[in-house]
Amino acid sequence: QAQLLESGGGLVQPGGSLRLSCAASEITASINNMGWYRQGPGNQRDLVASIAWGGGAQYADAVKGRFTISRDVAKRAVYLQMNSLRPEDTADYYCYLDTVLREYWGQGAQVTVSA
Repeated sequence: QAQLLESGGGLVQPGGSLRLSCAASEITASINNMGWYRQGPGNQRDLVASIAWGGGAQYADAVKGRFTISRDVAKRAVYLQMNSLRPEDTADYYCYLDTVLREYWGQGAQVTVSA
């Protein structure tokens, strides 16, 4: 079954770090880009970071300098290293994959930043 497999969410104290991973399973179409969105309680789903498969990343202003997106072309995977986490980063984080045929979404990974 074609799907995105996410892992790496959890509970962390303010100032801490987490790493999210997302791998494409049984998706063979050429990839345009992959990335992460997040949706906090009562909020819309917003772009956090994206990376073009040929290279080049972009970030939401709120996470610039703290989060880093990277990809593994061979594994068809994307990662989000999140440092200096803040309570306002608390959200469900969704991986997405944009291929030449369609988009895919992961199941979501919960990230909670709390003392």
